[in-house]
Amino acid sequence: MLQSIRDGRYKPNPVRRKEILQLDGSGVRKLGIPTVVDRIIQQAIAQQLQLLFEPLFSDGSYGYRPGRSAQQAIRKVKAYAEQGYGHAVEIDLSRYFDTLNHELLMNLLRKQIQDKRVSGLIKKYLKSGVIENGIRRETEEGSPQGGPLSPL
Repeated sequence: MLQSIRDGRYKPNPVRRKEILQLDGSGVRKLGIPTVVDRIIQQAIAQQLQLLFEPLFSDGSYGYRPGRSAQQAIRKVKAYAEQGYGHAVEIDLSRYFDTLNHELLMNLLRKQIQDKRVSGLIKKYLKSGVIENGIRRETEEGSPQGGPLSPL
């Protein structure tokens, strides 16, 4: 398997669709659960990409960031309020993960990732498909939530 990853022959498996209820009860959230092998490979990629991209992320971003928590975000908001800021904006891009443009994402990633094997493998993961109700379908857009790469 390692050699197939190195020489670009590795083909990721489709993710398994799992729907979970939204915490606020407003609907369902569709997760894409990778196989154990793909989860391990994605985790290795994510650890390296995190080192590469962490310095580029906004200091005001707290979601899925190492060494950051929701409690820290709340403390930051409280500090802003104490400094006189009276307004806050919450942004939740509806269906963002479901409609993510693969080519746009890959163009951005290629600017930072020098190793074409890594960017090629990420593209394969984006295009690996999904199994829902026993039926495999291709993924032309979107990024599955539920794997180690999705927070990045």
